[in-house]
Amino acid sequence: MTRMDYIVGVDEVGRGPLAGPVAVCAARVITGFDFSVFPYLNDSKKLSEKRREEIFETAFSLQGEGHLRFAVHYESAEAIDSIGIEGAIRRALEGALATLDTPHTSTQVFLDGRLKAPEQFAQETIIGGDGKVPIISLASVIAKVSRDRIMCDFGAQYPAYGFSKHKGYGTALHISAIKKEGLSPLHRKSFLSRIAPSA
Repeated sequence: MTRMDYIVGVDEVGRGPLAGPVAVCAARVITGFDFSVFPYLNDSKKLSEKRREEIFETAFSLQGEGHLRFAVHYESAEAIDSIGIEGAIRRALEGALATLDTPHTSTQVFLDGRLKAPEQFAQETIIGGDGKVPIISLASVIAKVSRDRIMCDFGAQYPAYGFSKHKGYGTALHISAIKKEGLSPLHRKSFLSRIAPSA
C-alpha cells in the first residue's frame, strides 16, 4: 500500500448566492498533523465570524511557517453564467489543487459533499465532511473567510447592493436592491431570470 505523506481537504463556498464568485479551497498538511492548533475548528457555517477569522489567521501564520499550505481559486459570475455553477466549481477545484502542486502518488484528498478531484488522486468524498473531517473543515473556513473578504471589498465598489452585509446571497435586502438598481457586473444572470426578467 502506498504511503500517503499528505492529506488535502477541499471545500467550496458560494454555490448559492445571486452575486459574486464561487470559491474553492484546497488545504494541505502532512499526515498526522495536529489539528488541536485550531481549537474551535468546525464547518464554517457553524462558526461565528470571529471564530472563522481566528482560524484563518492561524492558518495564514502556519502557512508562512511552512506547516500548512492552502490555495483558494475563484470563478466569477460571468464564468458561472457561461459554464454553469458545477462547471465553475470543477474548474476552481482543479485550479486550487494545481496551485498546491501536491504529488498525487503520496496524497489522500478528502472532499466535501459532491465534489470530485481529478482522477489521478486517491480521494474520498464525504457528505457533511466539512463538519466531520478536520482538513475539510479547515478548507471550508478558509474558503468562507476569503470569499467574505472579497464580497466586502465589492461592497465598497457597489454600495447600493449591500454586499458586505449579505455576501451576495438572496436576502430580502439584496433582492430589493436588485429590483431598484438592476444588475451589477457581479450578478449571476442565470440565477436571476425570475427576479430580473431582462437578465
